[in-house]
Amino acid sequence: MTTCCILGLGYIGLPTAAVLARSGHRVVGVDVNSEVVATVNQGQIHIVEPDLDRAVADAVASAALSAQSTPVPADVFLIAVPTPFSSRADGIPQPNIDYVLAAARAIAPVLRPGNLVLLESTSPVGTTEKVVEEMSKIANLDFDHIHVAYCPERVLPGRILQELISNDRVIGGFTSAAAEAGKAFYATFCQGELLTTSARTAELVKLTENSFRDVNIAFANELSLVCNHLEINVRELIRLANHHPRVNVLQPGCGVGGHCIAVDPWFIAAAAPHCTPLIQTSRHVNDGKGRWVIEQVQARAAALEDKLGRTARVGCLGLSFKPDVDDLRESPALHITTELLVAGLDVLACEPNLHDHPTIKLHSLQQVLAKADLLVFLVAHTPFRNLDLGGRTVFDLCGVTEQA
Repeated sequence: MTTCCILGLGYIGLPTAAVLARSGHRVVGVDVNSEVVATVNQGQIHIVEPDLDRAVADAVASAALSAQSTPVPADVFLIAVPTPFSSRADGIPQPNIDYVLAAARAIAPVLRPGNLVLLESTSPVGTTEKVVEEMSKIANLDFDHIHVAYCPERVLPGRILQELISNDRVIGGFTSAAAEAGKAFYATFCQGELLTTSARTAELVKLTENSFRDVNIAFANELSLVCNHLEINVRELIRLANHHPRVNVLQPGCGVGGHCIAVDPWFIAAAAPHCTPLIQTSRHVNDGKGRWVIEQVQARAAALEDKLGRTARVGCLGLSFKPDVDDLRESPALHITTELLVAGLDVLACEPNLHDHPTIKLHSLQQVLAKADLLVFLVAHTPFRNLDLGGRTVFDLCGVTEQA
């Protein structure tokens, strides 16, 4: 039985731990948050993801999964820790790989010849090399005998357990032997095609995938501004345009969120700022959509106040970055709601996937529908569909009121 040590029990690490445990591996999850460790050891979860609760409960009950705060000797080490921004240089956010390097240092003392170290965290090009360099400072080992590879996750929140198994994977080895070792490991639970390459290429593949999506969403968001100016229904426009056999325009929203699409393009731009005007412009377009939404809501609320003769109550429906998850990372809906509150509007916020929020008071959908004068749909959560909104003032940024 292969022993796997996973560093980081968040949105990727914990589902991966559950899938590995179900596939016959012995898994030790490591997290710096003691509450996360305790929660997992109780067979419970701290994030919202369909079917993850049962998968973790079963894995812990069978002793295939446990959690602790420090790494242990293992056959495979998998790093799935955050890679946030650290600063801005010339207006471009710079990637911060401190957590990745800290994870590398943490596992270095327990490494043994023949181990496989896999980095799954979204990372700028060259990070895998830095991981090897960091581990070699501590581990008294010949790194010709330690396999290190980069294999980015490419799963969709809400479908993580399925896509960890079904999606193709790109495995970039620090050496060709490491790539093959990584391929052999992923073959124990992945049904998708396993493609090997260099670590640097794999790092850029991950960033490219999400930058491609960001650029295309920016086109849709820009179209939504054009349509608002010209008084045209943007979703009807896109539906008709997509009948062209070679056109597939995406749907606009209130911005772009999540730790991938809203972040990865900046990793490319930071590495090559003079070569990436399109990527940078797309980021500005998508960030700018949130500012436009704030201005639109303020204007619509002011118009309602003139009509009502009192302060208008604004219902902000949805805070997460995408439908039917609790993930708030880089969420434009959360940013919009926060800015409206800061601006002094009377905001009733609803996020059905959260019980509470540290700074925003949450209301039930029923409360918002009963009290709000202006309903602002920011995220297309399933509970927001098929509502009876006859006669209500609605500002739908996600198309949920047009879905049957």
